[in-house]
Amino acid sequence: MNSKVAVAGPDNLLDELQTTLAHGTVARRVETLRRVTDLFINGAVDYSDQQIELFDDVFQYLIQQIEGSAKALLSNRLAPLPDAPPRTVRALALDDLIEVAAPVLSQSERLDDDALIETARTKSQAHLMAISTRKVLSGAVTDVLVQRGDDEVVQNTVNNPGAEFSECGFTRLVDRAEGNDDLSTSVGLRSNIPRHLYLKLLAKASETVRARLEAANPLQAKEVPTAVRKATKLARSASAASEQIAIAHALVKSLHEDGRLNEQQVEAFAKAGKFDEANASIAALANVTVTIAENMMIETRTEGVMILAKVAGLSWSTVRAIINMRDDLSRMGPTDLKACQATYERLRPATAQQVLRFHRMQQAAAENPGSD
Repeated sequence: MNSKVAVAGPDNLLDELQTTLAHGTVARRVETLRRVTDLFINGAVDYSDQQIELFDDVFQYLIQQIEGSAKALLSNRLAPLPDAPPRTVRALALDDLIEVAAPVLSQSERLDDDALIETARTKSQAHLMAISTRKVLSGAVTDVLVQRGDDEVVQNTVNNPGAEFSECGFTRLVDRAEGNDDLSTSVGLRSNIPRHLYLKLLAKASETVRARLEAANPLQAKEVPTAVRKATKLARSASAASEQIAIAHALVKSLHEDGRLNEQQVEAFAKAGKFDEANASIAALANVTVTIAENMMIETRTEGVMILAKVAGLSWSTVRAIINMRDDLSRMGPTDLKACQATYERLRPATAQQVLRFHRMQQAAAENPGSD
């Protein structure tokens, strides 16, 4: 019986709406909106899709004529309802008035990604902020929030535990986080950030950010300051032995110019424990400076070695020899070669090139601190 009343209600209201919209006062329009909303909310759980579509038509009549304050009230009442009329919710979300759009943008399950993306691309930062508070955000939506949002929107999106990020989104976040300690920390604490982007973030991060990440996740982040200190120490040691290094580099340069520098030679240097020769060789084959190669070779983890090797086109057997050489020279515990092999085989050359380009930019910035 309730179902029959529910069906009859909207049908009868349509006739009344025609009269109200044509001749009614503002007060009458608002009262009609309240009645329709009450009717829908009181029976929403029992309505079929066809009946909800009928209500959608009714609300479409009203929101074209009703004032902003009344639309804001409608938005607040419909936002929590999982079966709210979808076209009405979309129209409210795309309203220029943030007090109208915010309730449905932040709460309504009726909004699909297309509606959220359209709003994020065309509306105000306040609209983007409302979207950033949703319980669940797909990577497609956060891509737009990260691209268009101001610092507050981006920070809020990253802090949202229900937000997902694509690799493209994470790449933009790492770029935007430079010089922003709060954002850098939040991005670094995202558990699903790709490893190569995490390393890129850390390389650009301040000591404050590194300390925060270490405090929040000691097992993952404590290696970072250790790697930085070790790189500095080894670089200074290399500088002190400049004559010996110069001889090694001259040998490699001669081999390279004569066309005799190949993978077999790199592996031979590594197996003989000749770090400077192996380092200069892989630098030549990867087409980077010896300084860049050295900084990557002496990182605590093996990612730097694998990135250089992948760009240089080296096989796993040569990479293994280089890792073993590192372990012997550093007197650290043995590296998990099985895990490294799996990582190396998954690593794409394009990804390795991307990380290597970043290292080149870092070196250029260090050499020209006053340039833009």
